[in-house]
Amino acid sequence: MNLNSRTLTLLISLAVALVLTAFLALATYFSSRGLIVALVLVFISCFLLVYFSYEALVLREIKNVYSTLDRVRRQDPKRAEGRSFFTADPLLKIKNEIYEIAAKKQLEIDELKRLQKMRSEFLADVSHELKTPIFAAQGFIHTLLDGAIDDENVRDKFLKKAANSLDGLDTLVQDLISISQMENGVIKMQKRNFDIIPVVQEVFEQLENKASERNITLHLAAQPGEHINLHADPNRIRQVFINLIDNAIKYGREGGNIWVSFTEGRKKYTITVKDDGKGIAEEHINRIFERFYRIDKSRARTEGGSGLGLAISKHIVEAHRSFIAITSVIDKGSTLRFKLLKAK
Repeated sequence: MNLNSRTLTLLISLAVALVLTAFLALATYFSSRGLIVALVLVFISCFLLVYFSYEALVLREIKNVYSTLDRVRRQDPKRAEGRSFFTADPLLKIKNEIYEIAAKKQLEIDELKRLQKMRSEFLADVSHELKTPIFAAQGFIHTLLDGAIDDENVRDKFLKKAANSLDGLDTLVQDLISISQMENGVIKMQKRNFDIIPVVQEVFEQLENKASERNITLHLAAQPGEHINLHADPNRIRQVFINLIDNAIKYGREGGNIWVSFTEGRKKYTITVKDDGKGIAEEHINRIFERFYRIDKSRARTEGGSGLGLAISKHIVEAHRSFIAITSVIDKGSTLRFKLLKAK
């Protein structure tokens, strides 16, 4: 049978009072006319003495313990609301509080372990991404120094490859700097009113050769002469379109299509970038915006890129108080959407 602390106190007080009364009864047996009255008074006195001693001493210490728990709990305002020490069973209350605090701390520990794992993976990815272009450029240059520089054709070929590797390294470093500055709030969005249609057309022209190599057709869902005016940072939004469309070209279907469309809302436009490629598996969808995360690592190395494009795009869109939503169906394609304010 489970007894709470107050019931247990009553039983202990009653037991102590009965025991003391019994001893006094034996000691004064047949020696006092007021034996019954004395026994009753002794019983009541012992009972009250034990009970109030418990109240004064034990409960005081319990309240001290609970005050400490309460200070810990108040670090979480949601859990601190509506809590009080006054309860039918303070010991049970403390036990429940300890369990809740322990559960919360365990969640914090699990989150710290997850962040530590992400940090380790990030350092490993950065090391690998930096090592690849450095070793490539180093190999080409050392080959030239070992005598290949005398052959004009080999020299020019290797110098171009070394230059390309160093250009890739520069892009990676610049992207790392950009994403770090965005996360720390150093880069501010220079928002203004502008027409998004010419921006998308410029991006199409920039990526046209890359798309034609894979026979991919780029579509802009806008009428001739149509204007879609937004209030955002045009240079950063151009960067978002470059990253999203370039990524769709890299991993899209050979001979496929990419569409960019706009849906007008009351205060915002919904911008959609859609492809009919092979799609993204469910286990990858929640991770594709992580830094250096690649679905097909072997192919990604040959396609180039820093592996930070989608992460940078996510930060830019979030800096515009929006977010990128993604839906994907295997062998049918992927759709990315985000919203931007209309021009003021």
